[in-house]
Amino acid sequence: MRAKSRWSKPGKAHTPEAIASVLNAVAWNAATRSVLEMENGGLQADTQLQRLTVIEEFMAFLVHVADRLTATRMDVDERGRFINAFGVRAAELMAGNLADLQGPGDYRASFIDTLNERMSEYAEFGFSEASGPDIGFLRGFGRHVAAAMGPRDQRWILEHVMEVAAPEATETLTKTMRNLFV
Repeated sequence: MRAKSRWSKPGKAHTPEAIASVLNAVAWNAATRSVLEMENGGLQADTQLQRLTVIEEFMAFLVHVADRLTATRMDVDERGRFINAFGVRAAELMAGNLADLQGPGDYRASFIDTLNERMSEYAEFGFSEASGPDIGFLRGFGRHVAAAMGPRDQRWILEHVMEVAAPEATETLTKTMRNLFV
């Protein structure tokens, strides 16, 4: 799946909500691709619910990465609008997928709770646009993904997330962010 990563009319001002919408599609694509690549590499989730829980962790991670990337590009008001729009759209996507899998429920609130927990947790770690998340940030994210995948292959999942999946997803989001702010 290809997602839009550039504006059709460069130089035109775009709202934080429009930027969040594009980045959300890119993040969702990166999260689902990462789960597929882990499974193709032998790191198997046992259920569809586990896969969605891993995607939820990726989305929370990428929302935080996007927030860090906007710190120098947007003022406080724009950044607040951006991160709110990004989080709400991610919650809607998660809720829709979970409702398809499990039937009706308040999945949106559950994702928002997870997102708020991860935002607070990840805020404790370092991040730079040049080098991405620091080792503590990667390890924390990797542990959440490993827990979501279940007890099998925990060590390999953690290593894969820290060394491959998180850096690739971060690079994708960073590149798209640069393209959107041209």
